[in-house]
Amino acid sequence: MKRARTGVAPEQYPPPFANRDVVGAPASAPGDRIDVGVLIVGAGPGGLACAIRLGQLLEQHPQVAERLGDVPVAVVEKGKAAGSHLLSGAVVDPRALRRLFKDRLHMEDIPSYGQVHGEAVYLLTARGGWRIPPPPTMRNHGNWIVSVSQLGRFLAEQAESGGTAILPETTAERLLVQHGRVVGVRTGDKGRGREGQALANFEPGTDVLAKVTVLAEGTQGHLTAAAIDHFRLHGQNPQVWALGVKEVWKVPRPLRKVIHTMGWPLRKAAKYGEFGGSFVYPMGEDMVSLGFVVGLEYRDVELSAHDLLQEFKTHPRILKILAGGERIAWGAKTITEGGLLSLPSRLNAPGLVLVGEGAGLVNVPRLKGIHYAVESGLLAAEAIFATLQPGETPTRVGALDRYDEALRSSYVWPDLREVRNMRQVFDRGFFVGGALASAMTVSRGHLPPKDYPTHPNAGATLIRTGRAGSYPPADGRLTFDKLSSVFASGNRTRDDQPNHLRIRTRVPRDLAETWAWMCPAQVYEVGPPDGDGTVSVRMTPSNCVQCGAISAKGGRLTPPEGGSGPEYSLT
Repeated sequence: MKRARTGVAPEQYPPPFANRDVVGAPASAPGDRIDVGVLIVGAGPGGLACAIRLGQLLEQHPQVAERLGDVPVAVVEKGKAAGSHLLSGAVVDPRALRRLFKDRLHMEDIPSYGQVHGEAVYLLTARGGWRIPPPPTMRNHGNWIVSVSQLGRFLAEQAESGGTAILPETTAERLLVQHGRVVGVRTGDKGRGREGQALANFEPGTDVLAKVTVLAEGTQGHLTAAAIDHFRLHGQNPQVWALGVKEVWKVPRPLRKVIHTMGWPLRKAAKYGEFGGSFVYPMGEDMVSLGFVVGLEYRDVELSAHDLLQEFKTHPRILKILAGGERIAWGAKTITEGGLLSLPSRLNAPGLVLVGEGAGLVNVPRLKGIHYAVESGLLAAEAIFATLQPGETPTRVGALDRYDEALRSSYVWPDLREVRNMRQVFDRGFFVGGALASAMTVSRGHLPPKDYPTHPNAGATLIRTGRAGSYPPADGRLTFDKLSSVFASGNRTRDDQPNHLRIRTRVPRDLAETWAWMCPAQVYEVGPPDGDGTVSVRMTPSNCVQCGAISAKGGRLTPPEGGSGPEYSLT
C-alpha cells in the first residue's frame, strides 16, 4: 500500500503538564514530615546498589551513620515491592556487581540463569533469514542471564540487611527544592477517588527530607525530568526512547544460546523510521524470555510493539523454540536510547544526584544498562559519603561534582563514547546505518569524525501504510491480545483512582490512533469525531503498566497511586 502522509506530529499536541509544577518547597509541618539521611527514589539496580554501598561505608564508619539519624538510608519504591516494576532482557555484564559485593558475594550467589554459553545473531526475512557473525557490540561471552525483577528483590534484601529502610507502594510525586538546593521529595496521596475526592481510606502524602536525594527512577523518571528542567541540565542532544515488549514462556525443550535478530518484521527503508530488533534468552532448562524492541521515532500510525512481537513469534525459527510451550508472563517498558550525547550536562545538583537509566546510562548497541546502573549507584554512594564528612556538606554547590568526575573516570564513559553516534545513524535506514555503525565499531568511535544529532520521538511526522494488515490475530496459544497480556503482567491497579496520564483529549484521528496502536496495554481508545477535524480520546488508566511510551510520543506519564501497576516476578 502506498504510504500517506498525515502532516501530524505528536509534538504539535503537547500534554497539559509542566515539569515546573512538580518542583516546590516543603509543605508539611515539622511534626508531619519524615527526616532521613540519604533518600533514594527507585528500588532498581542503580538505587539499590547505591543503598548497599552506603550501608557498607556506614558500617565501617558508625559515627557518620549516627549523624544521619534514626534512618540513615531510605528507598521509596512506587511498586508493590522491589522488583515489581522491573523489566529487561536481561544479559548482564557482571563486573559492576562483582565490584559492589567484592568478597562478600560471588555471581553464583546472585539469582541468575547462569552464564551465556552460546549466541547467535540472525538477519530475518518473513520466512527465513541468515545467521551472521555477532557484531563485537553484541558478543556476550562471560555475561550472565538474569531476571531483573528477581535481581531487584535480591538487591533489596541485601540493602535491608545493611540497614536501609525500603518503603514500597510509595510514589515520589514532587521534588522539594529550597534556596536552590534539593532537600527531599513529597510522596503521593493514597485513597483518592476518580475525581480526586478523599475516600474512607485516604492517606495524605508527606514531605520526606534528606541531606542528599538520589533519583534512580529508571526510564521516563517523573522527578528526573523535572530536575533536568529545573537545574538546566539538558544534554547536547534530546533524549530518545524505544519500547520493548517481553514475554516469558515455559517450554518443553531447553534453549542453549542467546539469540538476537534484526530485520523482519521491521521495514528497512529510512522513510519508515523503524529501528529495533528482538532477543530470545534461555532461562534455565524449561523457560525462555523473548521480546521485541522498536524505537519510538517510528512514523507509522499503526505500528505496535506488542503486535510486532506477536508477528515475530510466527517466524519458523521462533515457532520451533516455542512449540509445545505456554506463555506465563508478559510486560512492557521503554528503554532510554539517546546515549552519551543525550546525557544531562551534569549528573548532580546541590543535594541531588542522578543514577542509572533515568540519567541515560544505557549502551544501546551492546544492549546493556544494568551494570552501568549498578556502577553509577556505587560511585554515587561513595561521592555522597565523602560529602558527609566533617567540614563538608552535600548541598554546597559543586560538592557532588566528585560523582560526575568518578563516573567519567570509570569504564562507563569510554564505553559510551565509543558508541555515541551509533543509534543516530540508523535514522538513515538499516543498510546505510549498518555501514556507518561498522565504521564506528572498527574505529572505536573515531569515525565518522563528528557527532550526530538525535531528534525527539514526538517530532516524527505520521504516515499511514496499512501496517496493521500483517499482524496475526490472537489465538490465545501463540499470539495474544493486549488485554489478556495486561492480566499476565499481574496488574492490580484500582479502577477508581485518579487518572495519572496527561494527554490532549481532542486531537487529530491519526494521533489518537497512533496512541491506541502504540500502547501495549490498550489504555487509549479513539472516540467519536468532534466535528472540527479532531476526535476525542478515551482512556482506561487502570490498564496502564507504566511503560512510559506515552511520554515519548506526545503525552506524559505521572505516578499513579503507590502500589499500582504490574507485579512482575519473572521479567
